[in-house]
Amino acid sequence: MTAKVRIDKLIDEVIAREGEYSDHPADRGGPTRWGVTERVARAHGYVGEMKRFPREMAVQIYRDLYWHRPGFDAVEGIYERVAEELLDTGINMGPKVASKFLQRALNVLNREGRDYPDVPADGEVGPLTLAALRGFKARRGADGETVLMRAIEGLQAERYIALAEQRPANEAFLYGWIANRVGLS
Repeated sequence: MTAKVRIDKLIDEVIAREGEYSDHPADRGGPTRWGVTERVARAHGYVGEMKRFPREMAVQIYRDLYWHRPGFDAVEGIYERVAEELLDTGINMGPKVASKFLQRALNVLNREGRDYPDVPADGEVGPLTLAALRGFKARRGADGETVLMRAIEGLQAERYIALAEQRPANEAFLYGWIANRVGLS
């Protein structure tokens, strides 16, 4: 499968999970369609009613803002499933949060720097993060992807729980977040 076909398939899966239009009173994101908030749609030039936000525009936003810009496409060349998880987490929590999960996990899985140096947990997947990911793969191989995925998903689940603890209105979403976001890969 080519990289373009893979990202198209991943975006289709995200859109299927997100559904069409939503405007839940407890959702701070406000009106969304295809999982894209009104704020993000407007920032990308959409001026119409969110109920009519075109799917094609959502696909382009996901590809540009949540795949290429944060560098998750570069992660795909090292570990495909990790890249998929970063895309999904980035869409739901923001690409910087997803990137920090990866960086934090890499930093505690490097055996105190013996396998590769720590990287700044700055939310930017750049050359240092990619070098650490390559170092992790060189040390742990293909099986390491499963462990790295579990670490990232553990951080994701903990963040969802913390969000619900900090803002009880988020409890309306917690079950779905964990059921539909954690452990998908």
